[in-house]
Amino acid sequence: MLETIKARRSIHTFQEKEVDLEVLKEIFTYGSYAPTHYMNEPWKIKLYQGSGKGVLIDAIIHSYQRIGMIKNNLEPKTTKMIESMKKFLHAIPHHAVIYFEKEDDPIRYEEEYAAVCAFIQNSQLAAWEYGVGMLWTITPYMHDPKFYTEIGLDTDLVKIAAVMQIGYPKKVPPSKGRVSIEEKMEIINK
Repeated sequence: MLETIKARRSIHTFQEKEVDLEVLKEIFTYGSYAPTHYMNEPWKIKLYQGSGKGVLIDAIIHSYQRIGMIKNNLEPKTTKMIESMKKFLHAIPHHAVIYFEKEDDPIRYEEEYAAVCAFIQNSQLAAWEYGVGMLWTITPYMHDPKFYTEIGLDTDLVKIAAVMQIGYPKKVPPSKGRVSIEEKMEIINK
């Protein structure tokens, strides 16, 4: 597992081949062994694949138009950009919206969010063991209340932590290395 931690990469291009649903369930099961306060296991997953991806992709496009990242017109340049984006997103075998129920107490909210992030990282490491790549995305549409509504979530009740792109890697990027931990660590002896 230590080598997997160092070897895992964020994958940006995927083979157009779905991962078997049983494998995905195993990956997320390993992810669920993340530390979680009070054993709440707050993570929830909406998995979009096959023809189901259309709902998510349309919601993404609509959100980008609302927030001004894509113009909301029928000009050829805009239409071409939308079609290109749709093609790119449809080529990704699986999209997983990872979310959790909001807590009113800010400390509990942070605890739940931290547990969900640990779940995501565990899932990425487990996926790598299966030869499956993931990209943990945090994008502007995750803050758009109408995006939530379009995919059947309520911003008053839940928070999206990430949208994961999942599939077999087409290309694995090289390691970029890491800064020496000594540069990040302050040791206090007294």
